[in-house]
Amino acid sequence: MAPPIAVIDFETTGMVPAQGARATEVAIVLLEGTQVVDRFASLMQTGAWIPPFIEELTGISNAMVAAAPPAEAVMREAARFVGDAPMVAHNAAFDSKFWQSELQHAGLQATQPFACTVLLSRRVYPDAPSHKLGNLIDHLGLPRTGRAHRALADAEMAAALLARMQHDLGQRYGVPWPDHALLMRLQACKRQALGKLLQPALVD
Repeated sequence: MAPPIAVIDFETTGMVPAQGARATEVAIVLLEGTQVVDRFASLMQTGAWIPPFIEELTGISNAMVAAAPPAEAVMREAARFVGDAPMVAHNAAFDSKFWQSELQHAGLQATQPFACTVLLSRRVYPDAPSHKLGNLIDHLGLPRTGRAHRALADAEMAAALLARMQHDLGQRYGVPWPDHALLMRLQACKRQALGKLLQPALVD
């Protein structure tokens, strides 16, 4: 069985933690191969105000987060849930910053490497009309799992996309199940070099 990978999604008050944006919701899906083996999701209270356009986008209101557990407690629980599992997100440049920032607020450090399903999808499905999560899900005929821009629905769809990409890479190139370390290498390579990079995996 493939070791677990933690697929994460945040909903937030803005785009950049360095500019004061905070998380409003986090969800993590633990994936072993193609199987979801566990889930964690929680709203989180930081005291940060949610602008109206963000509330409209996510459906998460200021009243909802006011009744949520403190962010520090949620993040400590999230860190325990993830453990040592490497992480994946759709647009990891965004989610990894909030993972690091919210853990710091809780007095913890982020150590896991992040793979990105946006970068990977551009290499595995270069002809997809869009590499947004919902559009990729529709393009591949995968089920939508709930309202977009809610953390658990997006994390579950990102996990399904990841498993599909791992399966398709194995079928296309005849390689064993691509692990997280290989995914990290694939997302950093040029699309034209994908096949060449996967050749050593055939020998391994």
